[in-house]
This record gives sequence, C-alpha cells and structure tokens, in this order.
Amino acid sequence: MTTVYDKAKYHYENFEEDLPQKQAYVHTGFFIGWLIENDMVSEDFQKSFENLIADFKQRKITGPEVYEKTGGVFAKDMLTEGGNQFAMFYFDFDTGEYRYHYLEAFDCEPSVYHVEDTWENYDHIKDWIDNEYEYWCEKNE
Repeated sequence: MTTVYDKAKYHYENFEEDLPQKQAYVHTGFFIGWLIENDMVSEDFQKSFENLIADFKQRKITGPEVYEKTGGVFAKDMLTEGGNQFAMFYFDFDTGEYRYHYLEAFDCEPSVYHVEDTWENYDHIKDWIDNEYEYWCEKNE
C-alpha cells in the first residue's frame, strides 16, 4: 500500500457553501506543480500524464488542474526518491512546514480554501518552496 500525502476529497467537508469544490485542489496542487517543475515526479507518473506535464510546463494548465485531472490523490508513487524525501520533510501535514508557509504566504483569510488558482499565486508560493528546498538540501549534504 502506497503512502498518500493528501486527497482533495479530505477537504470537502471544511468548505464554505459559496466555494466551488475545485478549491480543494489549490494548496496541494501548487506543491505538485513545484514537484513537476523540478522534475521530481516518477517515471510512471511522467509516462501516464505526459501531456498534462507538458501543458503545465508551458503554463497552459496549473498545478491544481494537474492534481484534479490526475484524480485528486497525492501519493508516494507519483514521486522520485528525492521528491518523496522532500515531501515527507516539507509537505507532511503532521511534521512539515508547507501548510504553515502557505498560510503565512497568502494570509489565508477567511480560509486556506480561498486562495485563487493563479500563476501569480503559484509563483509566490514557489519562492517559499524553493527556499525550503535549498535549506533541506544543505541540511542533507
């Protein structure tokens, strides 16, 4: 059984009535986008979703859209060994810093689910992830 980091459906019950369900894909989708951009997705994932990955890298679709179109499950088998090690360190909901950085980066009012799926927002959180990845690499040399 593979490790599952997140599923979009886990977040549906936390939604306010006025939000579309696609908002459940945004926070994790940004992280998945970063992993794609940094070539940390597994060969199987690359082969299965080659067109989606190409569209993401050309900025035709966003990370949250990739996450939605790939089933809304973020799991270990999607990533390379290095991608998994970083995800366990940074993304893990119990021990990682990603959710705290996300909340701080976007001043999540009224909720984490109100952050819009835009390239501007992706680029903003990407800087935070880049910094944490650099720290993690230095720590693990």
